[in-house]
Amino acid sequence: MTTVTVQPPRFKDPARFGRVAVLMGGVSSEREVSLNSGQNVLAALLARGVQAFGVDGVPALIEAIRAGKVDRVFNILHGGDGENGVLQGLLQSLGVPYTGPGVLGSALTMDKIRTKQVWQAAGLPTAGFVRIPPGGDLAAAVRTLGFPVFVKPSAEGSSVGVFRILGEDDLVPAATFASTYPGELLAEQMLTGGEFTVAVLGDLALPSVRIVPAQGWYDYHAKYIADDTQYLCPGLDDAAEETQIRALALEGFRAAGCSGWGRVDVMRHADGRFLLMEVNTAPGMTSHSLVPKEAAQVGIGFEELCWRILEQTVPEVAG
Repeated sequence: MTTVTVQPPRFKDPARFGRVAVLMGGVSSEREVSLNSGQNVLAALLARGVQAFGVDGVPALIEAIRAGKVDRVFNILHGGDGENGVLQGLLQSLGVPYTGPGVLGSALTMDKIRTKQVWQAAGLPTAGFVRIPPGGDLAAAVRTLGFPVFVKPSAEGSSVGVFRILGEDDLVPAATFASTYPGELLAEQMLTGGEFTVAVLGDLALPSVRIVPAQGWYDYHAKYIADDTQYLCPGLDDAAEETQIRALALEGFRAAGCSGWGRVDVMRHADGRFLLMEVNTAPGMTSHSLVPKEAAQVGIGFEELCWRILEQTVPEVAG
């Protein structure tokens, strides 16, 4: 078993955080999941004595900042402006500390295609893919890769708009979706060697999780509704492989310009290789979410996890 060394929290006084806005909800396709995550984070911070309060969406956050009520932001706004660099640029320009990666890492990793292009340029392994521009020929892109493939929006999360295409018969619903979807789509090689995810907390890659849906694949239902999806943590029995996947995830996270906390999804090829898939810069914090499961494996409970994430917004003091 791989040993993970966890340093103690840097401080214990919740007053160090000041007034914390827990940003959630918003208007993206992931609104409901974000509200669920946000309420959990808010409850955890309040339980630790933090002066925290919930805020639904960016406009409400701007009003709270204008009113002088916000010292820092715990961003749990999934998708859209919460993860694409817009919020990060706003808060940075206003001098308000916030959780998660900065402008570059957030904007880049919201775009799955360009994240994979950066990984390729850095010599990091990722699954084969084809970019489908708006109005592009989805069927031709899929046939270029060869069945089976996944087709998904380049800039959505939570398995929104994802199609599993095993053969010609599956092309019709995906092509129908593509004909009305305004953004880029990603056709990606389907891998069968196992699905994993690795959370990053500062400089620490937490133990991996192997995701085993009871049936089918890891879609929205399996992520947020089903109770029979298995989450094996650590995801690998072999200590050397566990070390390898954690190191790859951390390297992929940093290569994509990310820091703070996040989650890196990794798939295994049938030949045993680990391949980077995507980065989530504001991961879910629901009862089904994976970052809390990984943290628990190294003795970090949910409340402490939220504390440690928020701690990252407080700069180290020399001496």
